[in-house]
Amino acid sequence: MDGPLTGTQARHTAARFLAEHCPWADTDAVLLVVSELVTNAARHTGALGRLRLRADAGGLAVAVEDADPRAPVPRPPDLGGGGGFGWHMVERLAERLSVRPAADGKCIEAAWTAPVTA
Repeated sequence: MDGPLTGTQARHTAARFLAEHCPWADTDAVLLVVSELVTNAARHTGALGRLRLRADAGGLAVAVEDADPRAPVPRPPDLGGGGGFGWHMVERLAERLSVRPAADGKCIEAAWTAPVTA
């Protein structure tokens, strides 16, 4: 999905994708990761460049591109409402997490392995 999108739109898009392509995935965990990545992209760069969802026999990948080339920096959670929880949650919920340069900023990809079937 290209263009500006809200966290709600991203969650709905991801939920439909998961239902169709990844019924094995922990939907709540994936949707929370999508929401955090999209919300942070909007909060820190003003807009989201792209959300990509990919599934194959090996698993699921969620990639969010934004215009800020800087990698996320974990910060101590602020119980007074100042944030600091999102990146820590993403790190715990994703099996694999990478941040790499993109054409106009960076791409953050969270991935999960599909279960092995007999």
